[in-house]
Amino acid sequence: MDIGVAVFATPTTVAPGPLARLVEERGHESLFFPEHTHIPADRRTPYPSGGELPRKYAHTYDLFVTLTAAAAATTTLRVGSGICLVNQRDPITTAKEVASVDHLSGGRLEFGVGAGWNREEMENHGTDPRTRMRLMAERIEAMKAIWTAEEASYAGEFVKFERIWSWPKPAQRPHPPVLIGGNGPTVADRVLSFGDGWMPNYGGRADDIVGRAMQMQDRADRKLDFVLMNAQPKASSLERFERAGFRRAVFWLPSVGLGPMERALDRIESAVQELHGE
Repeated sequence: MDIGVAVFATPTTVAPGPLARLVEERGHESLFFPEHTHIPADRRTPYPSGGELPRKYAHTYDLFVTLTAAAAATTTLRVGSGICLVNQRDPITTAKEVASVDHLSGGRLEFGVGAGWNREEMENHGTDPRTRMRLMAERIEAMKAIWTAEEASYAGEFVKFERIWSWPKPAQRPHPPVLIGGNGPTVADRVLSFGDGWMPNYGGRADDIVGRAMQMQDRADRKLDFVLMNAQPKASSLERFERAGFRRAVFWLPSVGLGPMERALDRIESAVQELHGE
């Protein structure tokens, strides 16, 4: 099982380029970044984890600028969105950004996507929270058309365009892995409909996540990719997901400076060494 990390990249965190070099030098396989364009000051949607929304949510760098900085500073590290809020993005522009980062990095992009939780944030982008799942599906389908067709068209309920040219195409063919985030009751439908894999958030529910992953694979007509987000630095937990066929475990790092960041990586690496009997 590969080991990755994720972080909210902010101006008070180790910068994306130096952090990516550090993560690569320490032998980790991937680095993921989340996305929030903004946080509404009068937000009414409760924070899913409970309590106050952490300050870092309103201070993140732009996702694709961050991914570019991380990719440019490394040679083998896979860089990913964890997650990209595609229902708040223009699909033609996003397809171009995804293809550009993948092309410039030599095919090292992992495209994690989701519908988000902050309803006021969605509304500020003109997205109706009630139809955000259908909108996300159409935008991803439209992006796949742009990535794979010389001349792309799409006609849906929300997304419509005819005969467009868009290059570069992604280095990965047919496109970077589309990993569906979320733990909700309908996430399996999205994975099976337009995803290459599932990126659940751990949340202390190992049996539930493993069981749902096995059910998805049983229903699928293709091999699915399973990536655990918010993995815990415990060898027993990692072993459970490794046995279940999860390809990657991703640990959240704190949004801090270099010293605390290195200590957080030390804890992760200790658990991985214990898992492998080192």
